[in-house]
Amino acid sequence: PYALARSNHTTCKFSLLARWIWSQINEECSMHPKKPEILLLFILLNVVMATINFSGTNATCSLQGESAFPRLSKDGDIIVGGIFPLHSRWEMPDLSYVVKPLPMKCNSLNFKAFQYSQSLIYAIEEINNSSSILPGVSLGYRIYDSCTSVAIGVRMAMALVNGNEQTVLDEPCSKPAQVQAIIGETYSSVSMAIASTIGPFSISIISYYATCECLSDKRKYPSFLRTIPSDYHQTRALAEMVKHFGWTWVGAIRRDDDYGNSGMAAFIKAAEGLGICLEYSIPFFRTYSQEKVLRIVEQIKSSTSRVIVGFIDNWDMETLLHVFHEHNITGYQWVGTEAWIFDTELAATDARYNLLQGAIGLAIPKTTVTGSGIFTEFWEALFQCTYTKQNESENTPVCTGEEKVSDLENTFTDMTLMPIFSNVYKGVYAIAHALHNLLGCTQTCPTKKQPDPFTVKHLKRVRFKTKEGEEVFFDENGDPPAKYEIINWHTNQEHQHEFVTVGLYDSSFPPHDRLAVNMASIVWAQNKKQVPRSVCSESCPPGTRKAVQKGKPICCFDCIPCAEGEISNMTDSIECDQCNQDYWSNPSRDKCVKKEIEFLSYEETMGILLTVVSITGAFMTVTTAIIFFKYKDTPIVRANNSELSFLLLFSLTLCFLCSLTFIGQPSEWSCMLRHTAFGIIFVLCISCVLGKTIVVLMAFRATLPGSNVMKWFGPPQQRLSVLAFTLIQVLICVLWLSISPPFPFKNLKHYKEKIILECHLGSNVGFWAVLGYIGILALLCFALAFLARKLPDNFNEAKFITFSMLIFCAVWITFIPAYFSSPGKFTVAVEIFAILASSFGILFCIFLPKCYVIVLKPEKNTKKQLMGKVPAK
Repeated sequence: PYALARSNHTTCKFSLLARWIWSQINEECSMHPKKPEILLLFILLNVVMATINFSGTNATCSLQGESAFPRLSKDGDIIVGGIFPLHSRWEMPDLSYVVKPLPMKCNSLNFKAFQYSQSLIYAIEEINNSSSILPGVSLGYRIYDSCTSVAIGVRMAMALVNGNEQTVLDEPCSKPAQVQAIIGETYSSVSMAIASTIGPFSISIISYYATCECLSDKRKYPSFLRTIPSDYHQTRALAEMVKHFGWTWVGAIRRDDDYGNSGMAAFIKAAEGLGICLEYSIPFFRTYSQEKVLRIVEQIKSSTSRVIVGFIDNWDMETLLHVFHEHNITGYQWVGTEAWIFDTELAATDARYNLLQGAIGLAIPKTTVTGSGIFTEFWEALFQCTYTKQNESENTPVCTGEEKVSDLENTFTDMTLMPIFSNVYKGVYAIAHALHNLLGCTQTCPTKKQPDPFTVKHLKRVRFKTKEGEEVFFDENGDPPAKYEIINWHTNQEHQHEFVTVGLYDSSFPPHDRLAVNMASIVWAQNKKQVPRSVCSESCPPGTRKAVQKGKPICCFDCIPCAEGEISNMTDSIECDQCNQDYWSNPSRDKCVKKEIEFLSYEETMGILLTVVSITGAFMTVTTAIIFFKYKDTPIVRANNSELSFLLLFSLTLCFLCSLTFIGQPSEWSCMLRHTAFGIIFVLCISCVLGKTIVVLMAFRATLPGSNVMKWFGPPQQRLSVLAFTLIQVLICVLWLSISPPFPFKNLKHYKEKIILECHLGSNVGFWAVLGYIGILALLCFALAFLARKLPDNFNEAKFITFSMLIFCAVWITFIPAYFSSPGKFTVAVEIFAILASSFGILFCIFLPKCYVIVLKPEKNTKKQLMGKVPAK
């Protein structure tokens, strides 16, 4: 009650407020039945309710405080209220608390608001003259001045609800409100205060210009509606537009009230979602002290962004223009809201400074006016023309409709405000359509009596079309659909600013189609045709990623090259993508290319050399075999066990040729063949050498008196031993291939940038079992040959076998570390080298001396020479 009395309420509204509070407490108690403080408050409120209801039945209504009278009014069957800021400033009264303060005095007439009020009057007069809506019912109006003050605005709203009668009424304090709904107010802060105050009385307020997103909250402002889009859409449209122009580093100035602070918070949220950063967001109000203004100037001067988003109104912008001109703040690209971007007075002011040239922003779409007799008469009077000539003798020209309002110097001809006039017009018609439906009007309305204030749900159900074909309706938040024109400030030859439409934004379209901009039509700051740059850091090219600088917003970053094996194929990539395992990054790190596949091939130099050496070794072995075959009946061939010699030469030929299986692209069959063939052939070779060594030892033993050793190791036993040793290796290989055979394998570990095709061993145990068995036979052969090294020189084949086995063992012992340390195809090359070296060692040590004697020293190829019976020379 104290708050209501402070706002000049009448006592007849106490019971309404108490009943509303009571309903809220009832709801709270039902939700929290165990909270004692809620129950206590509920009991106290019952006592208050009983007192108020008792006094309400006996007491009379009387106005508390001073009366507030409308600036413009007209009686009617049903009254529509209006609150407009007819003055833009006010003077604070004396607050010394010694005397009663005088009412606040309004000054500085706001002609635009007066035009808004005329739009309301025009719409009501048009409805009253219409037979299709509210027939037989006359609408009246009461228009109050808020002076842009929150306190005055609330006081005027309560005056509309209560009336301004000074007389004491002999009736209970339960009369209906004086108005059905209120058109107003212009500013969001004032609209919020009014909506909060009259909301409990179910009186709707329809704003034509308050855009704060917060007013869409129906829990706080259940009776608020508007005919202008919410800043929810405007902030997102601004953010999308800034992103479209490539600006990621911007500054912002906001009006220091609910409109500016709430709007800027919504813009920042939308901008951050699009990757846009604000270098600063400065609050400003035209009543700021000089010290605060200077701090704003210094902050802008020290900034690096070249784009400023202005979430302020036209008066604040006009104040800033003088300040910026004084401190030479020029060259910035301004982005504006509908609050100032199409203001003609601001454009006229800036014509002297040229600070806003090229400004771009959002405006309410232009509105056309059709078919009104009043408008026709106004147009004829404005341009001194006529639409219909009574006779040919008249000298008055005919109106074509193409006359330019811009050619006239008249405040009434400022057609940039037409969208706002249209919003007022649509708000009045929305009220009229809701009343038409509520009263059940058809040809006539059954009653002219003013109903109790209809709830906001009646207005939300309204859906109609204006004479221009525009459909008017409200969503669940009481907001209309959002459509904006994108306005660009051009400077004409007379150095005056013109508002040029360069694009559209429609929130009803799909997200990617909402914004449409004609870039070629835009003129930027300082009359440039190129889009200005405003970024904290230049874009990171493909092949790099963004790394945010420590302590700075995400728009300030360094460009870090992608690591090896990673790429980024787009500008401003946040992270680098890993290439698939078969691909690698190119030098520019912007594309994954197929990895180079490496294996020991026949085409490369190393493969060719090894192939030549292998074939040469096989050729030499075959040549040796031919020589031995040709001279098979000579003593030196016969004395060296020709059968084992031919079998050894055959196995050596296979040893040279099996190395070729290690060259070329690995396949499933080649992997199994190369290791098993190598193991079996080498065992066959070593078995032959072992047989020859045993034959030498047995032959020496056989020369001793009474020895018959040779009968136990004759040719059949020699063949059988070779076969037995070889079959053991065959068995090992069969087990290896059965359990876990070798297979082709892509080795990605040795080199990141290329793939090594190799044969995976499958089972390491199988591979080392094969090599181990070969090693055992070689060591055994070496040991036996070493024992026979001191036989007579002319028959000492064991000495050559010892050297061959020494080379063989040395090669394969050094092979083990070389095998593990050689990367890629060199591993295969080491294995081939070991095969060739050991094969050449056996071939040269065992057969080369004999070939030398057979071919070059045939005189020594005699039995006497071999038996050592020829005297030395």
